[in-house]
Amino acid sequence: MSTFPECHGIIPARYESSRFPGKPLAMIQGRPMFWHVYSRAVKCPQMTSVTLATDDERIRDAARSLGVPAVMTAKSHKSGTDRVLEAARQLGIDPDAVVVNIQGDEPCLEPGMLTELVAPFADPRVRATTLATAIGEQEALSPDRVKVVRARNGRALYFSRSLVPFDRDGKVHGFLLHIGLYGFRMEALERFGSLDQSPLEQREKLEQLRLLEDGVDIYVTETRHTCHGVDRPEDLEKAKQILEND
Repeated sequence: MSTFPECHGIIPARYESSRFPGKPLAMIQGRPMFWHVYSRAVKCPQMTSVTLATDDERIRDAARSLGVPAVMTAKSHKSGTDRVLEAARQLGIDPDAVVVNIQGDEPCLEPGMLTELVAPFADPRVRATTLATAIGEQEALSPDRVKVVRARNGRALYFSRSLVPFDRDGKVHGFLLHIGLYGFRMEALERFGSLDQSPLEQREKLEQLRLLEDGVDIYVTETRHTCHGVDRPEDLEKAKQILEND
């Protein structure tokens, strides 16, 4: 009988952002955004550890002053997953352990989402996981809302900015919205880092397609929870309201 693997959460937090420079340090209820993400992630009982991965000394120093474990990573990374990989290597995570990429701009993160994300790793054959939630057609029409279609066993068939699956008869209007939380076996994360950007990834601008094109299955768990990411300064107010009511 296999045992459940160790799960290590890593929060990528870079300083530069075209829409919101310095976002990880944005203050919410007197604490920087990254602190809220960390404090909620550590409430997930499956997390063996949670670490901040940043490219900026200001973020690192702020994290350490608040007791948040942090490692420095390169400024040159093109994606959060690349930053997570460097951090995981620094931490010496075992090849069979699970690395969870926790978005650094989700101060309202529900710890239960992380539990749902890592649950499939009870099966030792599972190498990568993510989440999705049901949305209506109007929301799904936006190319900024990434949709996913999956097989009966939960395996992702495709992710797209387009409206998938196309409903030829116009009778079904429900879609699955991809939520950008990822779990990887460390060996699958290493595999991701060894691959060049794939053709579909370049077309859709979706890095998860790199693994699908390489034949690595991604298992998708449907969640009732939603995300409230902070992409722009104006999103802060909504996050503050949610936390105040929580």
